[in-house]
Amino acid sequence: MSEFWLISAPGDKANLLAWERMNTVTSKSNLSSNSKFHIPDLKVGTLDALVGLSDELGKLDSFAESVIKKIAQYIGEVMEDSKDKVQENLLANGGLKDKMKCLKIDLISYLTRFEWDMAKYPIKQPLKNISEALAKQVTQIETDLKTRSAAYNNIKGNLQSLEKKTVGNLLTRTLADIVHKEDFVLNSEYLITLLVVVPKSSYVQWQKTYESLSDMVVPRSTKMIAEDAEGGLFTVTLFRKVMDDFKAKARENRFMVREFYFDEKELKCEKEELMKLASDKKQQYGPLLRWLKVNFSEAFVAWIHVKALRVFVESVLRYGLPVNFQAMLLQPNRKSVKRLRDVLNVVFKHLDEVAAASIMDPGMDIPGLQLSNQEYYPYVYFKIDLSLLDCS
Repeated sequence: MSEFWLISAPGDKANLLAWERMNTVTSKSNLSSNSKFHIPDLKVGTLDALVGLSDELGKLDSFAESVIKKIAQYIGEVMEDSKDKVQENLLANGGLKDKMKCLKIDLISYLTRFEWDMAKYPIKQPLKNISEALAKQVTQIETDLKTRSAAYNNIKGNLQSLEKKTVGNLLTRTLADIVHKEDFVLNSEYLITLLVVVPKSSYVQWQKTYESLSDMVVPRSTKMIAEDAEGGLFTVTLFRKVMDDFKAKARENRFMVREFYFDEKELKCEKEELMKLASDKKQQYGPLLRWLKVNFSEAFVAWIHVKALRVFVESVLRYGLPVNFQAMLLQPNRKSVKRLRDVLNVVFKHLDEVAAASIMDPGMDIPGLQLSNQEYYPYVYFKIDLSLLDCS
């Protein structure tokens, strides 16, 4: 299960005993895997500032999560030929220890071994400054993602449009890779070569009748130059002045004249454009994928720091000063989510008896506890969902 619960409770002696009891019960019953979540001593500031910051961090949390999901899903789009390998490319910087600085590790390992990045987010500055630095970083990543994805999607879209023209039946597909100069009478004042699509069942009829469909058709001028599952593409040469009459008679016999006039320069340009777009896409693929992987990691790391900030701010607001709380990361067993929630509620109900009672009896109508449908528990709680590739 890729869902985690980041929770906190006061760090006094009584609650540390409660922590141990919770840890023992959940581990023994296989309700969850637990690990301590280390948050450094951050600067508290005023309580008024914390209240305002709490709301800002909630919005930043949602924004950062949306950005990493966009990057993860876009990596899937870019890796269109190997979508099964997307997950192994969603990695985070391996931590702060020197030997791990250059490593990338899986997201669960990063989360369960979380260490605050002191160099990037110095803890001596006010919380608002840290929050603004995180917001600026994630916003810049989103802006760059839009620019880079638009450029790549433009090339990819144009290439797909051209490639679509090379498939389909002989009535609709491009003929750039089929026709040749020698198939046509060119630069003649009087004669013109037309291309006619003939159903397979009508080949014999075509050969028998094409010369008599109108006056002035050049005898023995037809030749099949391409064939698909439905029919063949034939050339026929005739005088320009009977062209409209020939087209009408051909249509009556279910022979479809394609509106095509041989232009060597135009066909060459079409081929070159296809090759150029394919080359451009190939050249951009590697650098784009590298950028996506690096910035996925950056955005993910920023997001988890936002979660850590939220736990710190909410814990101070909920439990008061001096700062003394313990944060823990729980990975619930998929089959035991309700049981785990009940255990946590029993262990920590003393922190907020009213909230605990309402959770045990959802039918209770308690004034002042309608927190706009927000999840509320006696302890500080935030969910971290690592199912980043699921469609929202």
